[in-house]
Amino acid sequence: MENTIEWLMKFFGGVIFIYMAVVILAYSGMFLFAFLDLKRQRRLDRRELDDRFIDAFYSKPVTILVPAYNEEAGVVGSIHSLLNLNYPQTELLVIDDGSTDRTAEMVIRRFDMVRADKPSESRLDTRRVLDVYRSRIHPNLWLIKKENGGKGDALNVGINFARYPYFCTIDGDSILDGNSLLRVMKPIMTSGGKVVAAGGNVRIVNGMAVDHGVVSDIRLSGRPLVVMQVVEYLRAFLMGRIALSRLNMVLIISGAFSVFSKKYAFEAGGYNTETIGEDMEMVVKIQRLIKDKKMDARVEFVPDPVCWTEAPQSLAVLRRQRRRWHQGLLESLWRHRAMTLNPKYGTVGMLSIPYFWLVECLGPLIELGGYLYVIAAFFMGGIYYEYAVLLMLLFILYGTVFSIGSVLLESWSLNAFPKRRDVLRMMALSLTEVVWYKPLTLFWRVEGLVRSMFRIRSWGDMERVGATKGMSE
Repeated sequence: MENTIEWLMKFFGGVIFIYMAVVILAYSGMFLFAFLDLKRQRRLDRRELDDRFIDAFYSKPVTILVPAYNEEAGVVGSIHSLLNLNYPQTELLVIDDGSTDRTAEMVIRRFDMVRADKPSESRLDTRRVLDVYRSRIHPNLWLIKKENGGKGDALNVGINFARYPYFCTIDGDSILDGNSLLRVMKPIMTSGGKVVAAGGNVRIVNGMAVDHGVVSDIRLSGRPLVVMQVVEYLRAFLMGRIALSRLNMVLIISGAFSVFSKKYAFEAGGYNTETIGEDMEMVVKIQRLIKDKKMDARVEFVPDPVCWTEAPQSLAVLRRQRRRWHQGLLESLWRHRAMTLNPKYGTVGMLSIPYFWLVECLGPLIELGGYLYVIAAFFMGGIYYEYAVLLMLLFILYGTVFSIGSVLLESWSLNAFPKRRDVLRMMALSLTEVVWYKPLTLFWRVEGLVRSMFRIRSWGDMERVGATKGMSE
């Protein structure tokens, strides 16, 4: 019995060490890619580029889709920010997905809306549309009321009603910087249409001053839980997605801020309403479509355009969010499992999807097992004590070092948080990540895996506090 336990400890210890070494190497490569790309972009004069491109963008009008379900706390501020975008030609469609609060009422009253007719292509099957309204103050602003069918169904309604060849998806509580749409459309414009989907950078607005849809005072939240999410977003967007984008391996662009070709969205069948992770599913379907039909097209992540979104402020809401995200990840990977290690799908099939399977999807099981291994090894003593110390050092390198590196990388390149004390607070809290935040999120992600295997599906309410001042009356 004792020999069996020793063998199991050595075996699982070896598996965890190999896994951690592979992940650290992968993250190191991603960090290097991100550094080189941001170094190149740092030399560019972004304002000059914005001025140069704005006149050329008349040929690429965009329909902005805002799916909203019970978003009364932030939807008006979000609409104001979108109406103030520095972009030549847009229409704005707010799709109320059967809200049970005052979302539709507030939009109608605030923007002086009346019932109106709007043509629809009706190429995607959706739940029934109840009413269409148009603003008398802003003729390019529309409200579409429909039966509840989920975010994917609401977006499909928006695509059917979209007038323009490109559409941009924005969450109902999100706020865009003035030039964000202009910047996320640049790769589409400069590629001659070869870039068929692009996603921007998402940052957390909690704790900031927002006035009439504009972030007027950038500062870090006073809540440690929110600060850790800020650090996590920096690591995921700056380090991970830049590298995947440069290698044409993007599988996720945030639904909080992304642009798609309407033609490709129709060909891909629109958003899947049977999955809990419709954002990733759409990107994977487009990547699969590109390879299946041998199209000269790609999906890109653009680090400069910024979308501000509200993050969970309680453990209960964060738990539901992370559980849902991981469940959606597994559903998409399983639905497209035929792409895994399939050379037909190029780097997406041979590298990106295996990476998401091993590191993003199954990784939480291995990492959580690593924490349990450390506890067991400390109690067993002897050589296992040394194993435990070494494994903890790997956890610290994997979590803390890359988190601090991402904070420094962002501060050096994009400098979203200009106050030095905010940067120092993020770095200080990153030192504690491995002790409390990481184990919690790992456990919630494992819960998502279990829920997916047992087909337990629920969206879960995201309680909104609302960051916008003077917009909710």
